[in-house]
Amino acid sequence: MATETFQDPAFPALLEESVRIHGHLCPGQVLGVRLAMLGLRLIGVADPKGADRKSFVVVVEIDRCATDAIQSVTGCSLGKRSLRWMDYGVMAATFVRTDTGAAWRVVAREEARDLAARYCPEIDDKYCRQLEAYKRMPDAELFRVQEVEVTLPECDLPGRPLRRVQCAGCGDYVQDCRDVAVDGRVLCRACAHGGYYRVKAG
Repeated sequence: MATETFQDPAFPALLEESVRIHGHLCPGQVLGVRLAMLGLRLIGVADPKGADRKSFVVVVEIDRCATDAIQSVTGCSLGKRSLRWMDYGVMAATFVRTDTGAAWRVVAREEARDLAARYCPEIDDKYCRQLEAYKRMPDAELFRVQEVEVTLPECDLPGRPLRRVQCAGCGDYVQDCRDVAVDGRVLCRACAHGGYYRVKAG
């Protein structure tokens, strides 16, 4: 049995709330809660849903269970424009202070899956063993951290839209500088590059 284990009195309640929002307990929930707690500590945010709520944003790199946990712990969301999603498929998130520019990327270590046996040798089922081990493993064995630089364009920051224009193609209104200039015309991205949807005739 490993001797060094993770201990934080806030963790059980944060995990319970995350599971309530997400709908079930899984290793991704444990990873996401732990990842968010570490990321907030790295950028010096102690009260993410209160006094510090407007001082940081989070960039997630995967649309899996852990992202719901990160949202639950940090209070960040797409609607508040404090949560950004980069579709990298990586179990990672970057925490950025908007006031100082300090930024840290936290990545889940793949080798933590195999290390789970050291922390929970009494559990035979691999899935259950990982779930419980992720609650106990120290941050250094569960995550890799990188101090990074992140440039956040003014149009991507929380707050009121800086611009709202009408697409010359379909007539939709485009906010937050997502319009595209093509041959002197202002277009939405769907008209400029092709959309994920196709309007049916009639």
